[in-house]
Amino acid sequence: MGYPNRHMVPPTDFTDHSAADGFRLRGNNRGIALLILCHLALGSISLICVARIYPIYYIVFDNERLPAAIATVAAFAVVTILFVRARFSIGFFAGYYLFVMVAGYLWLNTFTELDYNHRLSGLSAAASAVAFLLPALYQPSLPRLLTLSPQAFERLLGCIVLIGAAAAAIGAYYNFRLVSLGDIYTYRDALTAPTLVNYLVGVATTALLPFAFACYAVHGKLWRAGTVLILLLLFFPVTLSKQAFFTPAWLVLMFVATRFIGLRLTVILSLLLPTAAGVVLFALYQYGLLPERFAMPVFQLVNLRMVAIPSLAMDYYNAFFFTHDLTHFCQISYLKPLMPCPYREPLAVVIYNWFGIGGYMNASLFATEGIASVGPLLAPISALVCGIVIAVANGMSAGASQRIVLVSAALLPQTLLNVPFTTVMLTHGAVVLFLLWYVMPRDTSERAD
Repeated sequence: MGYPNRHMVPPTDFTDHSAADGFRLRGNNRGIALLILCHLALGSISLICVARIYPIYYIVFDNERLPAAIATVAAFAVVTILFVRARFSIGFFAGYYLFVMVAGYLWLNTFTELDYNHRLSGLSAAASAVAFLLPALYQPSLPRLLTLSPQAFERLLGCIVLIGAAAAAIGAYYNFRLVSLGDIYTYRDALTAPTLVNYLVGVATTALLPFAFACYAVHGKLWRAGTVLILLLLFFPVTLSKQAFFTPAWLVLMFVATRFIGLRLTVILSLLLPTAAGVVLFALYQYGLLPERFAMPVFQLVNLRMVAIPSLAMDYYNAFFFTHDLTHFCQISYLKPLMPCPYREPLAVVIYNWFGIGGYMNASLFATEGIASVGPLLAPISALVCGIVIAVANGMSAGASQRIVLVSAALLPQTLLNVPFTTVMLTHGAVVLFLLWYVMPRDTSERAD
């Protein structure tokens, strides 16, 4: 069937050899560290470019404050050592994306003209990142209560594909519109569907179908993997989401990358290379070497929307909740009926109505479960709890093919940048994905990173 026998006895370090290899090949760890430092520098340059084009978003750059900004990001770069010493895990994947986001916020925090306690918020953001990473990069040993046989797992994958097809069909019944990528915002606000249908679509597109693709692709069942990609693409006219449009290509790129380079390197380059491409295209456009219609769509999608906006959301949330009531987690839909809440609308709408720019800005766990819920003083505690949840996910995937873990989780880190932690866990199906890692057959022959 292509899956390993579940009765094989694994070696003691089968999960990931990156740590051992890294200490023997110190140059590998030095290369990882150098890439991360280069990424932080490139991210800062990218934010300077964004500030030149989009000052309306309150993104500011001032030469006089540049030394302070460089010093702040350089101090935060000490956290790089945590990634250098860590093995690959879902915590490494998600933690790296959030680490880069916080570094971007610290840069913006030096220049921002929004009125709040910048020093307290900056220290809180850095402390929250460390509080999240310390448990998130840890890989505990959990008892293995259930491991599916290869035959049962094969049947489970078939059921997942059928559920994905059903989700696409049900979603299309309520919303189906063929429009260009540039016109999605014209029609997206008009989309309506029952809450359960939205949950089903979210879980299918973020967790179930990417998991099925990863399993089929890694084990060489390319026709089945291709079928899953077609199903995923069918969700674009249902959701009118850029993520749905780019998901098939993103999964293929991550799958191909893991065939040729280590898993930790794949994680870093998956964010570094798009950022670098956007900066290069921006420079070519600025010097008149490339037309705007070729350069700016990429720069806007990657450097503004994918990279800058999650960091900017922390700036907005700090400014708003510095003078407004905290939510105390009442924004969580399951808690809202049980407790008084100062805000009737979702936080993304509240923030948009206050600033009037940037669209409906959902935000990461640092902004929602942290800044909005408990304020900057207690935000690191909230981040610590979220990191512990990710550590449990690391334990649930221990011994599984880490290549499958990376490819199947390809959408989670980007989602965590833009969506509250509780929403990612439940509405987007992260918990379901963790459970699938837990019960899947173990691949004892794989070497990761």
